Amino acid sequence: MDKFFKISERGSNVKTEIIAGLTTFFAMAYIIVVNPNQIVGFSFGVEGIDKIWNAVYIASIIAAVIGTLLYAFYANLPFAQACGMGLNSFFFVSFVLPQIVRGGDTIEGYRAGLVLILISGLIFLVLSLTGAREMLAKAMPECIKKSISAGIGLFIAFLGFQNVGIITDNEYTLVQFVKINGAKWEDIAPAMIALLGFLIIVVLTKLNVKGAVLISIIATSVIWYVATWQLPDLDMQNFGQSFKDFGEIGITAVFDPESWKNAFSPEFTGGVFSAIMLVVTFCIVDMFDTVGTLYGAAAEANMLDDNGDPIAIDKAMTCDSVATVAGAVCGTSTCTTFVECASGVAAGGRTGLASVVTSICFAICLFLAPFASIIPAAATAPALIYVGVLMLKNFSKVDMTDLRSAVPAFLTLIMMPLTYSIANGIGIGCISYVLITLFTGKYTKKDLGVTIIALLFLCKFIFGTI
Repeated sequence: MDKFFKISERGSNVKTEIIAGLTTFFAMAYIIVVNPNQIVGFSFGVEGIDKIWNAVYIASIIAAVIGTLLYAFYANLPFAQACGMGLNSFFFVSFVLPQIVRGGDTIEGYRAGLVLILISGLIFLVLSLTGAREMLAKAMPECIKKSISAGIGLFIAFLGFQNVGIITDNEYTLVQFVKINGAKWEDIAPAMIALLGFLIIVVLTKLNVKGAVLISIIATSVIWYVATWQLPDLDMQNFGQSFKDFGEIGITAVFDPESWKNAFSPEFTGGVFSAIMLVVTFCIVDMFDTVGTLYGAAAEANMLDDNGDPIAIDKAMTCDSVATVAGAVCGTSTCTTFVECASGVAAGGRTGLASVVTSICFAICLFLAPFASIIPAAATAPALIYVGVLMLKNFSKVDMTDLRSAVPAFLTLIMMPLTYSIANGIGIGCISYVLITLFTGKYTKKDLGVTIIALLFLCKFIFGTI
């Protein structure tokens, strides 16, 4: 084991690696419940949503196990993967929500989305294996790279606020803060308890308590049932149903010709051109999200090479793309390297053994579906808001003294939550960057790549239907 994982060579030991693996798991275990909730947008009660939730719960864990084991045995890095926050929300608003709004078939919308996730994963895999990924990464201006993750953070925080009614509709201002004065407790309980849950996460994190998010989810769930005088509905039959739904609508989706037809139809994705732009967006977001996480976690572990790049970065990118393909086949949204794995690195993790421990913990959760289903939205929404806080910090690295950087970065950041779309934010940011660069005489050959991206998004805005 020591020889295979190079544990001694990297200055670690088995005990430290085990502790690091457990630390990483508890830091990111919240995704097990949050991801299926995000894929269905908390739209419980809508026909087909329960089946999607069950399928995604199982698929998410399997994808996390596969992706994390790849890090362990292929890249020998102490990193972990799971379904990306923001990308799962983007999946919901792109494929599931439109069917809910128009009264369509949510299950077919979900399955059509999986086809596009599979395509984006295969493209990302080819880019990773050929090295073309580096050219694409260089094509995107630094200001937009830094603002993408920050914009996603705002977007998922906004979704968290909406899911529990902290932010509600307003006829005149469109949105408003929850109205407390004169309201009934049952109407504002989700918002109030979620705010308390968010405070718990912040305080525990500030006190350096490991697994603060997971502890908050458990504590807030208990508070929810006590404060609302409810009893959790623990239906053990849901255990078998989760695997049944996973087999019927999850893992079979990308092998169904009807799903491929729907993936490029106006009814489910807006048509061929919109489908292509969705694939491009998933690729772009996944690529830069992974790159940012890898550099941050590798720097924390002192695992950078002489050029300042993470060791085995090509293998890491391959792991990421294979996990996305595996996730799509199983029935869930894009998988990516989790920033929370930095907590395991901070605990001393330096090898793939830590990732083995993390993946084993995820695998055990396959059999906890009945318990996961009793977690209320008020307990998971705080995690979304907190992740938004973490992701926003990258925006501080944008050069706000140069309008050529500041304006595109700002538009990318703000347009994601305001237009309810990650794709729109990236597209508007790229278009603004190209126009400002062109009309200020700063345009060079290196801007050709972002120009192509901008033109694609411009066509989407003009001719696309979503």
